[in-house]
Amino acid sequence: MADSHCLVPVAVATTVAQTHWAAPGGSAAAAIEARSLYRFFRAGEEETLALRGVSLSVMPGEFVAVVGPSGSGKSTLLACLAGLDDPDGGSVLVEGHRMSHQPEPIRARLRACRIGVLTQSGNLFDHLTVEANLAVAQGLGGKSSSEARMGLLRSVGLAERAGALPSRLSGGEATRAGLAVALANEPAVVLADEPTGELDIATEATVLRLLRGAADRGVAVLVASHSPAVASAADRVTQLVDGQAIG
Repeated sequence: MADSHCLVPVAVATTVAQTHWAAPGGSAAAAIEARSLYRFFRAGEEETLALRGVSLSVMPGEFVAVVGPSGSGKSTLLACLAGLDDPDGGSVLVEGHRMSHQPEPIRARLRACRIGVLTQSGNLFDHLTVEANLAVAQGLGGKSSSEARMGLLRSVGLAERAGALPSRLSGGEATRAGLAVALANEPAVVLADEPTGELDIATEATVLRLLRGAADRGVAVLVASHSPAVASAADRVTQLVDGQAIG
């Protein structure tokens, strides 16, 4: 199932189609930027500091890997960057526009238009074909083009699987279909959380080539992963340790 946060109301989706996202003042800006992010989780009297003043930026065309052990804050960081979670302190900017501490309709609009999200699983609606999943994603961004959908599926090697349901896809095919959904609205940023964690070495290499191809076309790509192959493919690596960024 796709994340319910992405189900933007029709009125908001219409606004997306009419919106031109540009950096304020026309100046060059990072595609996405985190400024001193803090995130706390409380359970009774216990408090966990998931993010402790994390700052990073990714420029257009850059491929950045975020690495670190389980529990280091990688998934929390990506959720805050995507506007799926709100930091307790600090801010997130997408092409110079504030994502954090905004009403959910505004975050959903910016996410639908300018951010593609890819996770290890759950990127597709189970009851829809691969092409129909792309159509839903396009609709959230105020777009609808069968030609663009098929072109995107060809680019990830899935043109012949356009009519398949997710249950009929292999793990690698499902990941490539999820990436196609993430790229459906020509986003400025792709955020990927452990996208190759369940793939074999050859399939992982294919997905990394596709992510590199997106970066080469000007997309800012940020991947959180344990995989050495992801770190090797990246232009730059940032390590998270106990919620703090190193490097």
